[in-house]
Amino acid sequence: AAMVQKYQSPVRVYKHPFELIMAAYERRFPTCPLIPMFVASDTVSEYKSEDEAIHVIERRCKLDIDAPRLLKKIAGVDYVYFVQKNSLNRRERTLHIEAYNETFSNRVIINEHCSYTVHPDNEDWTCFEQSASLDIKSFFGFESTVEKIAMKQYTSNIKKGKEIIEYYLKQLEEEGITFVPRWTPPVTCKSESSTSHTRRPVSPAINIPESATKEGLNNKEILNTSSSPSEPTAGTPDDKLDADYIKRYLGDLTPMQESCLIRLRQWLQETHKGKIPKDEHILRFLRARDFNIDKAREILCQSLTWRKQHQVDYILDTWNPPQVLQDYYAGGWHHHDKDGRPLYVLRLGQMDTKGLVRALGEEALLRYVLSINEEGLRRCEENTKVFGRPISSWTCLVDLEGLNMRHLWRPGVKALLRIIEVVEANYPETLGRLLILRAPRVFPVLWTLVSPFIDDNTRKKFLIYAGNDYQGPGGLLDYIDKEIIPDFLGGECMCEVPEGGLVPKSLYRTAEELENEDIKLWTETIYQSASVFKGAPHEVLIQIVDASSVITWDFDVCKGDIVFNIFHSKRAPQPPKKDSLGAHSITSPGGNNVQLIDKVWQLGRDYSMVESPLICKEGESVQGSHVTRWPGFYILQWKFHNMPACATTNLPRVDDVLASLQVSSHKCKVMYYTEVIGSEDFRGSMTSLESSHSGFSQLSAATTSSSQSHSSSMISR
Repeated sequence: AAMVQKYQSPVRVYKHPFELIMAAYERRFPTCPLIPMFVASDTVSEYKSEDEAIHVIERRCKLDIDAPRLLKKIAGVDYVYFVQKNSLNRRERTLHIEAYNETFSNRVIINEHCSYTVHPDNEDWTCFEQSASLDIKSFFGFESTVEKIAMKQYTSNIKKGKEIIEYYLKQLEEEGITFVPRWTPPVTCKSESSTSHTRRPVSPAINIPESATKEGLNNKEILNTSSSPSEPTAGTPDDKLDADYIKRYLGDLTPMQESCLIRLRQWLQETHKGKIPKDEHILRFLRARDFNIDKAREILCQSLTWRKQHQVDYILDTWNPPQVLQDYYAGGWHHHDKDGRPLYVLRLGQMDTKGLVRALGEEALLRYVLSINEEGLRRCEENTKVFGRPISSWTCLVDLEGLNMRHLWRPGVKALLRIIEVVEANYPETLGRLLILRAPRVFPVLWTLVSPFIDDNTRKKFLIYAGNDYQGPGGLLDYIDKEIIPDFLGGECMCEVPEGGLVPKSLYRTAEELENEDIKLWTETIYQSASVFKGAPHEVLIQIVDASSVITWDFDVCKGDIVFNIFHSKRAPQPPKKDSLGAHSITSPGGNNVQLIDKVWQLGRDYSMVESPLICKEGESVQGSHVTRWPGFYILQWKFHNMPACATTNLPRVDDVLASLQVSSHKCKVMYYTEVIGSEDFRGSMTSLESSHSGFSQLSAATTSSSQSHSSSMISR
């Protein structure tokens, strides 16, 4: 079951009249020194109309294919014969060429169609287009070899085609022939009414800035005047790509790459009525899948659906980033690198990722990153115009000065991974280079967590410098001009990127507040929120299969004081029952409240406590981990903290009574996140920190010192 290979060329424009091009083309026959494999050709049949306007000629061409001797021997042939039928219409000024193989026609089917026509906007220019298909049914078990040979021969011939015409044009010029008169009807018969021109426009949808026309793309100047001065609407079926435009705006593509782009674009125009992505963006998806047209189409369609579902275009046009982002997100655009790529500077080490996630939620953070990417696409287009060459990606400079354990906060890393995932899927091949500067000792840990999520192609573009290495040879100056190296890296250029800094806790918001945000880009959030009542704790079940796993947690006590416990049970708890009689069942819509431990279970018999209870006060952030010793069921529990009575009198103290009255309806609130990590991954990521304690104690210590919160840490040993 071989696949049919297809090829579609862009439009090639010759700035010569049709008749002169025909004179050049005719010189290819019967043989052509520029195509050594074209050994001979014989005319099989010929037809000329009386007025000589129509000339049809069929030739049998003998080709000496450059194939391994062995293959020729197996196939039992030395030469391959093709039939080529040329139909010239001098009145309409068109030549249509149809070719197919005669040899092995039952095993291999090759069809080719070429046309020379008059340029729709300038009748002294000629357009050339070709398309072909190759279908290998069977070939003595050598199908894929034959396919490779055929493709290779074909693409090299495509490149030759233009050279051949130019070679003969030059030859004609040397002989003094620079003009061939147009066909005119014989005088004897009554002249027909003026010829009907049913031509299709070639590429009206290309709007080229003035700067480009100065570079000798003057054929576009004429194209442009034909369309309205405003940007023409893309997506008309007649809209085709022309070879000069591809070279100028999209870069040097091989014939097969051009073909993939043209076919994918055509398919989009037919299926996606309405807005289709710009050519350079379609090309990015093709590059991301090594020009496998089916795979590229799949990821491109997923991305288009995602954009539609989440109204991405609309979000970016209408959304204004909240003030917190403008103040604390330490990133921004800064001139361009030496290759003309837009440069994005991110002072990650100065950024309080935890604070941003808590104050904004992931939604707003993701949305902001998307708006940065959209801006990047816009800047690439802009720079392509300014620098006169295709620029399709940007460079990112990440300064890690200040990176500490706070950045390894699990939910923050998780948010980062999800953002990377969304960007990888919808903005492929946009990162030209990533320069990571001043990487500290903890960087390898972050890198092991993040790198599996990054595409291999993208990873090749990373350059990492520790300490001040970026100032040495092979450093920053190789990629960025001295004049624009930012001040905080010891350069002279004032950089407008915000300084970052800690987000005040007063700006943190609860899950409910974040829930009510208008547009959702993600369905589930990282944090869950729960309500805890007197007599009704909140419990979360974690099933462990591999005995030595690590359960990690991270929670904030938003309201009230609670006791945190972790239990182990060999048997599965019953699915939670909603207590319909108890008053506490009327929970707020936002916070869930689930009990798993059965009332009849006894501690020590049905389940056991694996860590000592931890009392957590209102406003605290707690992080911890527990290395499991047995498989089975673990239950994390957040329980209402009852005020202890005064030890001496057993009578409640006034303070306690007042305090207990203040806790309205005896309800506490928690926002939590849990994750199970394989112990190898956990240890691996932690031992590389070269620290003797458990990673989470380090993490919490860092959190405490950095955010002045009264964080308590629970370290499980």
